[in-house]
Amino acid sequence: MSKAVFFHAGCPVCVSAEQQFASALDPARYTVEVVHLGEQKSRIAEAESLGVKSVPALVIDGQPFHINFGASLKDLK
Repeated sequence: MSKAVFFHAGCPVCVSAEQQFASALDPARYTVEVVHLGEQKSRIAEAESLGVKSVPALVIDGQPFHINFGASLKDLK
């Protein structure tokens, strides 16, 4: 099973992306973790190390996919 991490900041763009993308992944193939960086600031460095530049972003097996644009990680620090 592959791991997917959905990073977001709670903004409307992020919530919409979570509903559309993270929820659409096949649970038989992916374990999905949702990380609200506005509430879990300690995980911003992890997101950066995975190549996330802005949120919402979905990281699947270490590969970041940026979805639309809600906020840059710099804005969340």
